[in-house]
Amino acid sequence: MRPQALNLLVIFDCVMTEKSITRTAARLSMTQPAVSNAVARMRAAWDDELFIKDGRNIQPTNYAINLWQQIKEPLRDLSHAIDPDDFDPLTANRTFRIAVSDIIVDSLWLEMRQFFEQHAPGINLHAVPYRNDRVQQVLDDAEVDLVISSIMPQDSAVRSSHLFETCFVCAMRHDHPLAGKELSIEEFAAADHLLVSLSGDSFGITDRVLHQHNLTRRVAMTVNNFSSAAPLLIDTDLISVLPSGAIYKDVESGKLTVTLCPIDIPKSAISMLWHKRQDNDSGLSWLRTHIEDKFVTRWQENLERVYSKCCAP
Repeated sequence: MRPQALNLLVIFDCVMTEKSITRTAARLSMTQPAVSNAVARMRAAWDDELFIKDGRNIQPTNYAINLWQQIKEPLRDLSHAIDPDDFDPLTANRTFRIAVSDIIVDSLWLEMRQFFEQHAPGINLHAVPYRNDRVQQVLDDAEVDLVISSIMPQDSAVRSSHLFETCFVCAMRHDHPLAGKELSIEEFAAADHLLVSLSGDSFGITDRVLHQHNLTRRVAMTVNNFSSAAPLLIDTDLISVLPSGAIYKDVESGKLTVTLCPIDIPKSAISMLWHKRQDNDSGLSWLRTHIEDKFVTRWQENLERVYSKCCAP
């Protein structure tokens, strides 16, 4: 293979990953015109449009998708074989994309940015909208480097590392009629509920457990992110079953109160997920280590203390 052809494949792989000429240029330290010229040469050499403009991004043609499926893993294997340990956080210029819910962003992103400013000034961390039904797809398609999720795909191509378990509590405003007492299952089921649903579904694990007791609840309102929950609970009669980490700041400030749920809602195991093609990615390995050792462990310990204090009978 001629060097020019290999260079085009490297640029093609990056465009497919980033789905943006601008982001590709930044990642490869090229100018945008240079990337655009490379794409033009690809189109001429491979006799296909390859990429179609879609708003600010671009979408690949079927030919481009099929080609990428054939070349992306060999390219990564070649890169790691040539230079498997080329990541130095102090000098690296790299963007990591993580599919993650807003509860993790709110809790961890500030500390991570402060750490990067001191120890990895060229590292960018981009949060990608999280969807339960696309965990496998975003990893397979290299749309993200990492997913932080309670969903565990049953696929040998997906690697995982357990982070922590989330405990669920029943939250409401501090002067709610049900506040300050142990809830009966009947009171719990009869209340108006707020459900945080990242997928948009209005039926969740709480409903499945209630059905086991031949009970149903009214889901009076749903939201698709955790940050919207506390403001709604503070100024309404809604109650909500939430991970303790979603509202611990509002509980500590006294804006919300929490109580134990009168039904047994299983804890949710949160894990980091990545594709096996990045097993030898020293940069991603560095990021995973710091998420686990420096941020999540301390964050979970704080949440457990809040949970114990606020939810004791």
